[in-house]
Amino acid sequence: MGTVVGVAIWFALGLLPEPPEEDREFRDPPPLGFRMLWWPVQWMEPRFDRMLSRQTRLAFVLRLRQAGLEFSLSPGQFYAGQLAFMITSVVLMSLLLAILTGLGTADANKGEFEVGYGNSLLLIVMVAALGWFLPLVWLRDRIKARQREFVRALPFFLDVITLCVEAGLNLQGAITQAVAKGPRGYLRDEFQRVLRDIRAGKSRAEALRDMSDRVKDQSLSHFTSCVIQAERMGMSLGPMLRTQGEQRLNERFMRAEKLALEAPVKMLFPLIACIFPCTFIVLLFPIVSRLLAAGG
Repeated sequence: MGTVVGVAIWFALGLLPEPPEEDREFRDPPPLGFRMLWWPVQWMEPRFDRMLSRQTRLAFVLRLRQAGLEFSLSPGQFYAGQLAFMITSVVLMSLLLAILTGLGTADANKGEFEVGYGNSLLLIVMVAALGWFLPLVWLRDRIKARQREFVRALPFFLDVITLCVEAGLNLQGAITQAVAKGPRGYLRDEFQRVLRDIRAGKSRAEALRDMSDRVKDQSLSHFTSCVIQAERMGMSLGPMLRTQGEQRLNERFMRAEKLALEAPVKMLFPLIACIFPCTFIVLLFPIVSRLLAAGG
């Protein structure tokens, strides 16, 4: 509560600079959690922007790009959102503890709802840590989910691009058809961005290389390298694309087999910790009850 009061006084005294006017006309809306706390995030963003080093900012921009939040949040806004989540969690936990303490005082004779100061402080510290690290966990899970989606969708897009190239279209026209016919998702958005970069004046090789840098996937890096090399050497793209599609599909099946082989190992701990004790209790309870009844 002292931290919350200190931050409130900090705001009241105007120690934070006035947040600059942000033009979000061509930017994506922030995620729901950040939208709910957008006012304090805007207030705290300039201070975090001055605190972050250039290397830290570039590294975090890459993580936001992998999560698809490059045009939604800046590194300063994300760190400000972490602090806003932490303060909100502390305030809510403090209010809950105050309510429980009031109930404990009202029922002091019964000894119910008693919360000690040490336990209250420990709970507040744990909730503050949870509020700070929860956005980071959410960002990591979002990156992993997009990578899994990318692995599933890449063979389909390569098959469509291959069919279009073999039918007589150039690579840009094939990517356009794949974007028009492909399912919505992370990979479709990335290919749309490639087309926008090409229309904006970038060369096709540079646009594909930028996509590979954004995604940071080995299979896509190999695909873009092969396409760029084939265009430089004047090779036919059809056989190369078909080989790439078959290879990506085989890699997808190999990943599925790997996950299937890992499933029994991952199920071992839940079996030992949860299922086996319950089974033993069900099996041994009649025996133990009969032994106790016979002994009585």
